[in-house]
Amino acid sequence: MLRLLKINNIALIDDLEIEFGDGLNLLTGETGSGKSIIVDGLGALSGERISSDLIKQGESAARIEGVFSIELSSGDAAIFAEAGVEAADDEIIVRRELSSSGKNRIFVNDRLVTQNFLKRVGHLFAEISGQGEQAVLYDQRSHLSMLDAAADVEKELAAVGKAFQHWAEMRRELDGLNEDESAKLRSLDILRFEIEEIERAGIRVGEEEELEAEKLRVVNSEKLAVASEELSDTLYDSDLSTITTLDRASRRLAELAEFDDAFKEFDEGVASARAVIEELAATARRFRSTLEVAPGRLDEIETRLAELSRLKRKYGGSIDAVLEHYNASKQKFDSIEMSGQRENELREQLALAETEYKKVADRLSKKRAAAAAKFKAAVEKELAFVALEKAVFEVRLTEREKFSAEGSEHAEFYFSANPGEPARPLAKVASGGEVSRLMLVLRTVSGKKETQRTAVFDEIDIGIGGRVAEAVGRRLQKLAANQQVLCVTHQPQIASLADHHFVVEKSIRSNTTKLSVRELDTVERIDEVARMLAGREITEAARENAKAMLAAQNK
Repeated sequence: MLRLLKINNIALIDDLEIEFGDGLNLLTGETGSGKSIIVDGLGALSGERISSDLIKQGESAARIEGVFSIELSSGDAAIFAEAGVEAADDEIIVRRELSSSGKNRIFVNDRLVTQNFLKRVGHLFAEISGQGEQAVLYDQRSHLSMLDAAADVEKELAAVGKAFQHWAEMRRELDGLNEDESAKLRSLDILRFEIEEIERAGIRVGEEEELEAEKLRVVNSEKLAVASEELSDTLYDSDLSTITTLDRASRRLAELAEFDDAFKEFDEGVASARAVIEELAATARRFRSTLEVAPGRLDEIETRLAELSRLKRKYGGSIDAVLEHYNASKQKFDSIEMSGQRENELREQLALAETEYKKVADRLSKKRAAAAAKFKAAVEKELAFVALEKAVFEVRLTEREKFSAEGSEHAEFYFSANPGEPARPLAKVASGGEVSRLMLVLRTVSGKKETQRTAVFDEIDIGIGGRVAEAVGRRLQKLAANQQVLCVTHQPQIASLADHHFVVEKSIRSNTTKLSVRELDTVERIDEVARMLAGREITEAARENAKAMLAAQNK
């Protein structure tokens, strides 16, 4: 529901802030005071397009912001998450920023979003009915939704949706297996070639790194041979080697130790140094022996590396990717070869899924058919209270050609406002003031359960008055018991039923017209209803009449 609406620099509005409440919220004011601007602002927050032409004259930017209290379903939460919009604490803040340059922006919970996203989720915030607002009437899906709401078929609808999803999964997999036979053979040829190519290559993890290291040694073998020989000679093999010098030093150390014990403690260190030198020299000799390169070895290494590089380029950029492609290709190859067996299994499963779908869909169809007659009677009964007593309303169910998550049938409402005229599809006959009244009746009859969205009616009372206006007001009041309702009205009979009554006023300051909105207290409501009864000159009789109407609002 709408908690707070802020409008800045739109049309006649400088800065406007309205806190709406539960139940029936009514906007009144003299003709031309700008009440519809409020509705237009809420429409913009629900995804309707808005032009930069509405920016207040002399200003370069404008803003509309709404704070909605909404607990998202898991499906709706997924839509928000997909767009990167955080929706915690059951609060959604929608902001639209307009610029005279045409660079308009939309934010949901401070996240920049697209017009398409807002339009996709806008139905969660508000449903707006008014003059020329017939989108719901045109949309047959909404007819089925209204019938289902009245029929209380949530359980059956969920079962149909689950059965349809299972059937659709089986159908998709079977369709994939039933692709053109020649395409299967082509796929098998390609997969077989790729599998054999990788198998012939005999790739193993770590091979490429080993080859690169060996190549480095082969390319530098002469330099490495000289270095290892010089190291061995220096340490051990030459007459002036390190080991010879160290042995000479060891003998002198022993002589000195006979005369001074201080030299004895170095015996172990010298022996250790000799062992290290011997090991290092042996390592140098062993390394030198590995540098014997067979003729053509470098060519072999480079050929193998080139083959590995080619396979990497072809199958994913790394040895791991090549091996992953090999495993995936083998799996797909086996799957295609076994598709005949899987196809038979799927056909059996699909037949079972079809049987289950038809069973639960038939159960839903029977409940809808039974509810359609009751829905027709309830709507026609309510139409009589809103000056459409001669109207004819029908619910026509037609069978779908294909399986659907919504069941086996379409629903379409037919309507005739005048006696003698055949009932025709709603969108072709409903016009003018009939639109909002018909939508009110449909929502009242179908809206048994509480909903979080705000129902908005703009000038629902066009062409009615007196007892009919009071009846319309009572239906609004009934609807407001289950959801927040926002309504623009000129009828005192409707205004007297408000849970929250707001007046829209225009004033002229410094030759500039301003628009303001304020919620009325009890005394102010009496004066406003009296004005609606009597006009600008409020009489005492009108005031007393207004008091009586307000006192009777809950009767």
